[in-house]
Amino acid sequence: MSYSTKIFGNEGEELAVEFLVNKGYQIIKRNYRYGKGEIDIIAKDPNEEGLVFIEVKSRKNLDFGYPEESVTKNKIKQLKRIAELYLYENNVREILCRFDVISILIIANEKPRIEHLINAFD
Repeated sequence: MSYSTKIFGNEGEELAVEFLVNKGYQIIKRNYRYGKGEIDIIAKDPNEEGLVFIEVKSRKNLDFGYPEESVTKNKIKQLKRIAELYLYENNVREILCRFDVISILIIANEKPRIEHLINAFD
């Protein structure tokens, strides 16, 4: 990943955190890493019990489709495994969990478009 790609990804995550906080979410952890994988944001939804594991996808244009379309079956499998490890590592048991995706389209000279896909996959 190039330096500019990393900066762009960080910008998207910052926008996602701001978006979530404005909706009343409590951010528990950012960039939880395990091995080669990562969960971008772990949060609590103000309207539900449990934890929300959130993948943030950002794009500068639609040349390769919408940002959320880049969450592949392999990525979903990896996110679920990392979420299980997070729960185990933090001794969290018997809690409801869901997986969300925040899709961000950042086009030059336009306001970023943010879409929150709640319970994006099981």
